[in-house]
Amino acid sequence: MKATLHIQNLKCGGCKATIIKNLTEVKNISEVEVNIDNESITFEYYTHRDFENAKHRLSLIGYPISGTGNIIFTKTK
Repeated sequence: MKATLHIQNLKCGGCKATIIKNLTEVKNISEVEVNIDNESITFEYYTHRDFENAKHRLSLIGYPISGTGNIIFTKTK
C-alpha cells in the first residue's frame, strides 16, 4: 500500500536525508519520497502496523504528522 503524509518541521535537504535514512530502516517500509515544497512524504508499506511504525519513527526523529502535537523540543529552527 502507498501512503502520503504531511509532516511538520520539514525545511531542507538535510531533513529530507534524515527522513529517508530513518524510514528505510523501518521494517516493510520502502520507496520513501520526500517533497520539501509541500512538506509531505510518500512511502510504501505492507500492514497497518508498518504504517503506524513509520508514523512513530517520524515523530521520534522530530517530524510529527501535521495536526498532531509538536512539542517544543522537536521543533526545528
